[in-house]
Amino acid sequence: MIPSLLPPSTNQQGAHLGPAAAPDLLTWNHTPKLPRASEAPRLVGAAWLVGCFWGLPSAGRGARASRQQAPPGQPFPNFLSAGPMASHHPCVPLLLLLLGTCPLPGSSEAQYKPGDPVMLYVNKVGPYHNPQETYHYYQLPVCSPEKIRHKSLTLGEVLDGDRMAESLYQIRFRENVEKRTLCEMKLSPDQVAQLRRAIEELYYFEFVVDDLPLRGFVGYMEESGFLPHSHKVGLWTHLDFHLEWNGNHIVYANVSVRDVKPRSLDDLAGPGPFPMAHTYSIRWSETATERRGERHGRGGDDAFFPRTLEIHWLSIINSMVLVFLLVGFVVVILMRVLKNDLARYNLDEEASTSAAADDYDQGDNGWKIIHTDVFRFPPCRGLLCAVLGVGSQFLALGTGIIVMALLGVFNVHRHGAINSAAILLYALTCCVAGYVSSHFYRQLGGESWVWNIVLTTSLFSAPFFLTWSVVNSVHWANGSTQALPATTILLLLSVWLLVGFPLTVIGGIFGKNRAGHFDAPCRTKNIAREIPPQPWYKSTLVHMTIGGFLPFSAISVELYYIFATVWGREQYTLYGILFFVFAILLSVGACISIALTYFQLSGEDYRWWWRSVLSAGSTGLFIFLYSVFYYSRRSNMSGTVQTVEFFGYSLLTAYVFFLMLGTISFFASLKFIRYIYVNLKMD
Repeated sequence: MIPSLLPPSTNQQGAHLGPAAAPDLLTWNHTPKLPRASEAPRLVGAAWLVGCFWGLPSAGRGARASRQQAPPGQPFPNFLSAGPMASHHPCVPLLLLLLGTCPLPGSSEAQYKPGDPVMLYVNKVGPYHNPQETYHYYQLPVCSPEKIRHKSLTLGEVLDGDRMAESLYQIRFRENVEKRTLCEMKLSPDQVAQLRRAIEELYYFEFVVDDLPLRGFVGYMEESGFLPHSHKVGLWTHLDFHLEWNGNHIVYANVSVRDVKPRSLDDLAGPGPFPMAHTYSIRWSETATERRGERHGRGGDDAFFPRTLEIHWLSIINSMVLVFLLVGFVVVILMRVLKNDLARYNLDEEASTSAAADDYDQGDNGWKIIHTDVFRFPPCRGLLCAVLGVGSQFLALGTGIIVMALLGVFNVHRHGAINSAAILLYALTCCVAGYVSSHFYRQLGGESWVWNIVLTTSLFSAPFFLTWSVVNSVHWANGSTQALPATTILLLLSVWLLVGFPLTVIGGIFGKNRAGHFDAPCRTKNIAREIPPQPWYKSTLVHMTIGGFLPFSAISVELYYIFATVWGREQYTLYGILFFVFAILLSVGACISIALTYFQLSGEDYRWWWRSVLSAGSTGLFIFLYSVFYYSRRSNMSGTVQTVEFFGYSLLTAYVFFLMLGTISFFASLKFIRYIYVNLKMD
């Protein structure tokens, strides 16, 4: 008999969890990094500004966690409530959120004494291959308390789809339990059918112990490919919890199924009800391990990270070669420009008549002829300035996120830390968008300053709101925990209205007041010069193809691991390599933009403004095409919920890359053009 899903895999302790379709995730081992007293606090500067408008409680642990009570059948309580200090100062609530988002020394793990209760929270369930399709754990017919009490969550946890609730599991620090009954329940035929569907769709569950997630499959399925055909579905009714302690901290947590056969659901036929007993065991052991890095590879996939590092370095070497080639190409161009300038200076000194100079102007260097048109302002200058402003904002946002990750702010075991930090930084960096957009708009002679600010602040927020509305509606219609509660929606809207938009206006005021005249080395004629016909290889489409493909090729390998992290089950921790690849991406985009702009000007085409934005900005189009390839060829995602979320946010991601790289491309081209024209001698 050949099963469609292999028998349960066995980890180093002989634990069985579920199908071997994803053996690296059947036993989930999580070991946090214990803090040292010498570590300095890692907080984001100036975050107190947004604290004036935030009202989330920090997520405590164990008995210290604040909870909220909800009657059965209401899995989505009010997760957002102001803390007791909120009435004293408006900045306190967000400061509490920030403290919950960024780990502080001595506050990462709870401390226990022997016999102290350790809370186990049930969180969510969902199809294994659809990471963003999650449902509340108690939506399945499982053991649940009479009154469901939910744990208060941070903003990042809510955005991550977490819905933690108390469970019937009774765990005490360093006290072993041998096969204790959790509950005895009777299942109706509909409930059995619900469990069967969940197991056939490879549903996994997630529990949380002392902020450590524990995951495993709900049941086990086996299907034969030979006749007679058989289809077996079983439910795991016994769970074995293995926890390790060091001093008064829990440093390791794991859930597995040890030497237990699943309860077959094929035998549950008839009108019912069907009795079902759930049990659990708890094993404690002491360990000398104090760091997650020392326990790396405990889950049985030791070769994964070394192999990943090897592939990463190969991709970086390939990208570095590309950068060196492009930089060398740009240097050759600059050397040629300087050489021709020297030839022109010698010609001016030796020529006896102006005819020689006129003949020289008809040479190959057509970029000199258009010096009176190259700084002619482009059409839709307001939109161009808004693109540059929002692109600069996302450049600052992306750099800030990577730097925070390098500083160790984002612990892989902290739920939604990156989501919270991204929202904070987005609100704070709105001033960058306002400043750059207004500053450049005023230099280009724009007069509708208010309209420019409105366009800048809505250039990303409007597409994001439209996409999020569609995705959130699909989640809400399917009962997914990824659908945001109304209070969270109002909170995010308040952050944008009370922090993001005002900072955009403030940045715009500073940018408008500090803007001088546009620095143009050449005077612009009133009548535009006629542009000669251009060959096909100098068209906008060809420039976009070249300018987008080369930066994309520099990050294509790393992009796979980022997609596997965001849309898969991997945990990304190689932030140093990510920072290096991000720098390579920006460098390649700038270099290819300079090269393409030079070729465009050589053809006496002075319409470089928007062309420079589109050249490297088209990398976003290649990223979206790669996302389509990843969905169809590299992942097992399926279903309406996951598909809508994937393609909706993939479009937004491509749009963000267009804004970032388009901004880098434009400013690199502008700097290059000013450089080559600043030394020209003109009448």
